[in-house]
Amino acid sequence: MTNSTLRPNSLVLYKNRAARIVSMDAKKLSLDVAGGKSVKVRPKDVILLHGGPLTSLAQLTPQVVGDVETAWELLAGETTTLAELAELAFDKFTPQTAWTTWQLVAAGVYFSGTPDKIVVQSAEMVAEIRAKRAKKAAEEQEWADFLARVDAREIMAEDGRFLQEVVAVANRQRKQSKLLKTLKMAESEENAHQLLLSLGYWTAAHNPHPARAGVDSTQPSAPIPELPDEPRRDLTHLAAFAIDDAGNTDPDDAISWDNGRFYIHIADVAALVSPDSPADLEARGRGANLYLPEGTITMLPSDVTAVLGLGLTEISPALTFCLTLDADSTITDTEIMTSWVRVTRISYQEAEGRLDESPFREMVAVTSAFEARRRENDSVNIELPEVRVRVKDGMVGIRPLPTLHSRNLVRDAMLMTGEAVARFAFANNIPIPYTIQDAPAEPLPEASTPSEMFGLRRKMSPSRQGNTPGAHFGLGLGMYVQTTSPLRRYLDLVVHQQLRAHLRGDPLLDEQAVMERVGSAAALARELRYAERQSNRHWTLIYFQQNSEWQGEAIIVDKRGKRDVALIPTLAWETRLFSKKELLLDSTVTIKLRDVDIPQLSSRFELVS
Repeated sequence: MTNSTLRPNSLVLYKNRAARIVSMDAKKLSLDVAGGKSVKVRPKDVILLHGGPLTSLAQLTPQVVGDVETAWELLAGETTTLAELAELAFDKFTPQTAWTTWQLVAAGVYFSGTPDKIVVQSAEMVAEIRAKRAKKAAEEQEWADFLARVDAREIMAEDGRFLQEVVAVANRQRKQSKLLKTLKMAESEENAHQLLLSLGYWTAAHNPHPARAGVDSTQPSAPIPELPDEPRRDLTHLAAFAIDDAGNTDPDDAISWDNGRFYIHIADVAALVSPDSPADLEARGRGANLYLPEGTITMLPSDVTAVLGLGLTEISPALTFCLTLDADSTITDTEIMTSWVRVTRISYQEAEGRLDESPFREMVAVTSAFEARRRENDSVNIELPEVRVRVKDGMVGIRPLPTLHSRNLVRDAMLMTGEAVARFAFANNIPIPYTIQDAPAEPLPEASTPSEMFGLRRKMSPSRQGNTPGAHFGLGLGMYVQTTSPLRRYLDLVVHQQLRAHLRGDPLLDEQAVMERVGSAAALARELRYAERQSNRHWTLIYFQQNSEWQGEAIIVDKRGKRDVALIPTLAWETRLFSKKELLLDSTVTIKLRDVDIPQLSSRFELVS
């Protein structure tokens, strides 16, 4: 049959529905379509199934008498026509049998194709189609059952397979989720997070932010060679002190004083990690340690710290920077050497009580003079609360970091080293990643109150690395390089690799190679800082959940529209408050917790009247 034989009362297929030609002219067919619709269409828009006569679509009753299985078995593997198949299955070809037969073809199990060319499936193909459809039906039923459990908030362990798309959206690894779409929820990471919490698949403590940042949360495992047998200066006669927070596990700097010379000892990481070695490549791919409240993910294998951590063994290998100072603590000479040192580890609090003793007294004097010089160069010191957030056995602890002179001592000792190494490298044409910070476009205002410090922080430009030295505005230094944390920061390790190569007379990395490493580290630094910042926010909110009756003091540090920005000093937490009365900047108010929203990383507080 062809459409050239179309006539009134013929049975045709229109958009996969049965239709009867009511009338026709040279251009259009008037159709009565199943479902009660009447339409006018072109002849090419329909497929002829039977020439009729068909006076009403109601005549198309299902044919229950016939032998479809026999017809299929006789024709299996062949091709046939609609008319031939209908006659074989139902012993006649009428509009009724034509429609029933076509429905069998459309079902696609035994037959497929067009009215003029119907393919009769083989037994193997029918079995395969039935198996696929049975599988699909089972999957649809499983999905329906899963949706019912979601609605009841009673998911089962095996439902995790349905939730992986939601997890991927919550972790910012994909943008779409069948379940979120089915539930008519916007496919956002916050909604995905909220759904996983409401289903109990994630607990409130689950921290998704490292995954969202795309950072590596596994510990490194690159192989580490033995410490090379090489000449080292014996400095074990010097009293060397590694001053850090109590509980620190990766001490990588220590300081000594000897008759006008200031010694800064740094873990000699480049002794074990050479450029492009497996450990170097792994560290380059991480950029720095990842510090999370739940634990630290290091950029180097733990074996490196075990061998090189200062004070972890009786005598430690180090790369030592010996700074010779004049009467006003200006650095007149820098000597760099590989060394052996005997290090005593003490906490900032322990050191604070010994600052009047020698050699701490002498080291405080030179670092204080150095700080005074930086202040004369308009260095910026932003004094805002800092805290350390830690998680142990599921409980969150937040500890304020007190302002201590011992912290200033260590800070300025490391800054002195950074300035000295930058000048040493520049004088000796050693390519290194100098750290630079541009001055703000406008002069900075004086800052002494919390609100002024808060505003000042927002005006500072981020620091950056470059292959030529430049001033670091915030530090008040003409040139500077980060060099004192090679266990923790990859670019510090690059500086150490360059210095060691220079000391040995080996080839140096050229400027292009150094800047390639800078580019990689810069991209990773953004991700690491994001993961750390958001993780600290996450766990602080968990702290609030665990202390739901929290109440305490806050300082008004800014105004945003009709709301005030309040800083909780003991938690270093910023929140917005709404008050009917005017709150003055730097005024102290008492606030209490109202609620927290973990997925939105937000909290609400109210004033205590």
